[in-house]
Amino acid sequence: MTASSGPLVLASASPRRREILSSLGVEFEVHPSGADEGGLRIEDHLQFVRAAALLKLETALEAEAREAAFVLSADTIVTVDDQLLGKPMDDADAIRMLSLLAGRDHLVRTAIALGRAADGVLASRVVETRVWFKPASREALARYVATGESLDKAGAYGIQGLASGFVTRLEGSYTNVVGLPASEVIDLLVDRGALERWP
Repeated sequence: MTASSGPLVLASASPRRREILSSLGVEFEVHPSGADEGGLRIEDHLQFVRAAALLKLETALEAEAREAAFVLSADTIVTVDDQLLGKPMDDADAIRMLSLLAGRDHLVRTAIALGRAADGVLASRVVETRVWFKPASREALARYVATGESLDKAGAYGIQGLASGFVTRLEGSYTNVVGLPASEVIDLLVDRGALERWP
């Protein structure tokens, strides 16, 4: 296991983020921040995703009583042209989003932010991956949505699941599309002292 210099808290309820962090051999606790980024009114997509991750981080830091504890937060968005795609509201919204992605490329951005209860926000980064989908009929997209896989995911798809069958090419970090860019997270944790070393 990695050597930690203090407790690490993951401020996310995402099972995919937990799986990625666990696969890296990092010891951590899960305390979702409960912050709602829906109130953010920021037009620029990069600024929005960074602000969302920082909002989650700051909310979680306020709830953390241990001064030595580090807190890691993240937020993921999908963008196609000028449209920002978050988590779909329902099946119809999921099909709408997937129809925008079919047969072309889109960007997945994940912002990660790290803080410490004693020090506040330490750093944040945004990681970008470009993903290409093959063309797909509305019927195929509807069948995919009917599996339930899309409802809690930005852009209405999970690349680690059935939706991998839509993906023809990827440029950048695969784990970023899943929800947590592994290499960049490790760099952030080591650079800021949350991990003494890795692996």
